[in-house]
Amino acid sequence: MSNDLPFIPHGRHFIAGERIEGQTHFQSAPADGPAHTFSVGTPALVEDACQAAEEAFRSFGHSWREDRAVFLETIVEEIEARAESITEIGTQETGLPATRLVGERGRTVTQLQLFADHIRRGDYLDRRHDPSQPERKPAPRPDLRVMQRPIGPVAVFGASNFPLAFSVAGGDTASALAAGCPVVVKGHSAHPGTSEIVAEAIFAAVRRCGLHPGVFSLIQGGRRDVGTALVQHPLIRAVGFTGSISGGRALFDLCAARRDPIPFFGELGSVNPMFLLPGALAERGEAIGAGWAASLTMGAGQFCTNPGIAVVMRGPDGEAFVEAARRELGKIESQVMLTEGIASAYRAGRDRIAAGTGVRSLLTSTCDLRNTAPDLLQVSAQDWFRDEALAEEAFGPLGLVVTVDSLDEMRDVARSLQGQLTATIHMEEVDSKPVRELLPILERKAGRVLANGFPTGVEVCDAMVHGGPYPASTNFGATSVGTLSIRRWLRPVCYQDMPDSVLPRDLL
Repeated sequence: MSNDLPFIPHGRHFIAGERIEGQTHFQSAPADGPAHTFSVGTPALVEDACQAAEEAFRSFGHSWREDRAVFLETIVEEIEARAESITEIGTQETGLPATRLVGERGRTVTQLQLFADHIRRGDYLDRRHDPSQPERKPAPRPDLRVMQRPIGPVAVFGASNFPLAFSVAGGDTASALAAGCPVVVKGHSAHPGTSEIVAEAIFAAVRRCGLHPGVFSLIQGGRRDVGTALVQHPLIRAVGFTGSISGGRALFDLCAARRDPIPFFGELGSVNPMFLLPGALAERGEAIGAGWAASLTMGAGQFCTNPGIAVVMRGPDGEAFVEAARRELGKIESQVMLTEGIASAYRAGRDRIAAGTGVRSLLTSTCDLRNTAPDLLQVSAQDWFRDEALAEEAFGPLGLVVTVDSLDEMRDVARSLQGQLTATIHMEEVDSKPVRELLPILERKAGRVLANGFPTGVEVCDAMVHGGPYPASTNFGATSVGTLSIRRWLRPVCYQDMPDSVLPRDLL
């Protein structure tokens, strides 16, 4: 594909190696640039994609991991060949700056390469062997071998806030393909052109590698019936989702209500609290306040790891932190949000929290259509405990300061929280003792606990965990980032007294 030519979407679905035109259509709603026409998904298309995925699994699920690694690397090449066009249409559809799209594309290809390297090493197979003991008394032991095997076709829902890294070729798709699972993607209607061009890259890689075309399908748009048909299709064996609590919970319930329930790996909502210990406040409270303002407004606050709550000791040092945050937030100009729907939901969430018991506004913005500016609110811990709604996520650049009168009260705030993706501790060495008392609480609340940083950077690497107790995610034992995320699409199979001539290649 030449980057000298502009990318003009054709608006069709990708089903089992074919570009399929739909009977009905919808218009994209870009933040800037021309709108385009796209086909609307249907349950009939879901049926075709799932049948093709099951057919592909017969070969892809038993493919050699080196071949799958090469496939992932070929997707990287095809995405990079379309780099300029991806940035162009991505910025038009989402309103995100080009630098963000370039960085997110880099993250996307890094994930693909990470999984290529990961499956080459073979550690993910978790192979174990107990040799036979025929002379053992009172009964002989058989030869037992176990390793992880792919589960079958996987459904992935594209995320609104990450058009590349958590969408068509994002972490869910990369890890599922690495595991040997064909993927059916339900594209997000907020960025269908970006989804299409990335699907073209995967489409091209499938052809170059000579794989069964059912290995990948993309269904664009569609009403709720399309998502329902996808998660309830009997050939789908697991679901990956990033989105709202309400939407994710509805799909989770559908998965659980199936005749054969399947796992739903949903990353839903999180307020990602920060706890500022007295020593850190005294030493660098103003600097932390400025850093919080930058993290809080990154990407108009549309990150699932956005640190929306700061728990701070009452007193002059706490006031200095709050004032620094308020001052820096006041400098932030209005930003474009991903969709009018997200902007509207943010305003409603902000107004709901601002109307809470004892909540005081420190900085109020004016928002319209897709534009928004940051808001800063403050509440005492005692009023926080009286109103559970204050702990609910408002997806956008909203900061809530919770003031506490003691370290005991700070720990009580931590205990009151629901599950989180992240929890952050700002500390100095003098704070070590209270941190040792706080950390066991936060370990039960969050999938990632940080010290002296901000959680909006999620590193793509082996040790990263992006998940947590509900409602941060629907499966507290899983992660959607890092090489451990491949475990979602695998299950252990034990082979007893199986001759070497028929054992899977990876066990020999």
